[in-house]
Amino acid sequence: MIEDILSDFQNFLISRGFADKKHAPFYAHWVSKFIAFSNNEVSPYFSEKKQKFLEQLSRSSGVTDWQKEQAKTALKLYFEQFDKNAAKLYSDSVLPPANDKIDPPSIIKMLSEAIRIKHYSYKTERAYINWVKIFFEYLTDVKKKDVQKAGLTSVDVRDYLSFLALRKRVSSSTQNQAFNALLFLFRDVLKIELDSIGESVRAKRGPKLPVVLTKDEVLEIFKHVSGKDKLILQLLYGTGMRISELTCLRVKDIDFGTGLIFIRSGKGDKDRSTILPEYLKNELRAHLEEVKKLHEKDLTAGYGEVQMPDSLERKYPNAAKEFGWQFVFPSARLSPDLLDGKIRRFYMTPKAIQNAMAKAVEKAGIIKHATVHTLRHSFATHLLIDGVNIRHVQELLGHNHVETTMIYTHVIRDITNVPQSPLDKLYAAEGAAAPLKGTI
Repeated sequence: MIEDILSDFQNFLISRGFADKKHAPFYAHWVSKFIAFSNNEVSPYFSEKKQKFLEQLSRSSGVTDWQKEQAKTALKLYFEQFDKNAAKLYSDSVLPPANDKIDPPSIIKMLSEAIRIKHYSYKTERAYINWVKIFFEYLTDVKKKDVQKAGLTSVDVRDYLSFLALRKRVSSSTQNQAFNALLFLFRDVLKIELDSIGESVRAKRGPKLPVVLTKDEVLEIFKHVSGKDKLILQLLYGTGMRISELTCLRVKDIDFGTGLIFIRSGKGDKDRSTILPEYLKNELRAHLEEVKKLHEKDLTAGYGEVQMPDSLERKYPNAAKEFGWQFVFPSARLSPDLLDGKIRRFYMTPKAIQNAMAKAVEKAGIIKHATVHTLRHSFATHLLIDGVNIRHVQELLGHNHVETTMIYTHVIRDITNVPQSPLDKLYAAEGAAAPLKGTI
């Protein structure tokens, strides 16, 4: 019986994305240990028994710190996510039913924990938390609803999405981001099914063509930027990376031998590779030498430990101080990690890069709404103009579907097949140029 339950628990972890096939058995192992510790009893004093079990585990010399954390997470997943009936019985359940009193600060805390269990990015965590906070403000200020007494329902989400579309006039992408945050909150934290979302008013957006720079405009922008800023903008254009992918780039992911840059855990948590421009190799090598000197200075001062992805810090405890794991474009100063308080050197902020791009565009006299992301659009468009296969461009950009990449073919069609204006033909037939008199 217990074996069947633990097997179902493993399948649950894998299907919900909490663990892969390799690690699910370890979570089941700790639950099995706890069941044996509890003498196979389902007790109303679960909190006390769990605490005693974890205390006994902490005193065991044969169990490492990361195993203790894994055991704690395993029990949390089992009783609060998998075994809903047990979660209702035990006093420390953190997943209240729909009719329970809602405490917004506690809900925000549970949301953060659930996001970290699923290993979502810190950027996603902040975005989701922000949307949930705004959602609670809407319920209190606009709907005049006391959520602590009345609880939450799917109707609240439906009304809020309609409010965003009708009152706030947000874009479809903004509304979808809000929806994804609330969907995660309701399904993964509160366990409330959103059954009336289809009735909400959805923001609509017609097809939009991306802003693309000509090759001459790109060159003009590069003339008005220098040093590290110029290297960054040239890399963004020469590789097609997103700004978040460039800021999080590690030294070890630049392969000068193969001429490739490897992007780890990009959008959608996918890995891919892109082009390392030959033109930038020498300058990039020189830049990395400076980064290495800065890292050695941090090590001498007792720092030099970079933030590691997911649980790799426990798996490779010494890797965080290795040069290969350092960010290619580190921050100018050390700062405390918001997650664990350690002093680290993070990557430079995207805002600094965006400011450098904005200044260069202004100095170049370009009136197009050109942002850092415009360099990525230009990268794709110029490759297609040069005859690169669209499937190859899709892989370089990291698009899931070729249809996403095909938007650039419309841009190319507009650029390369511009028909002659009938006004030009009219004056060509007359054999004279159009008059300039009276023009501004």
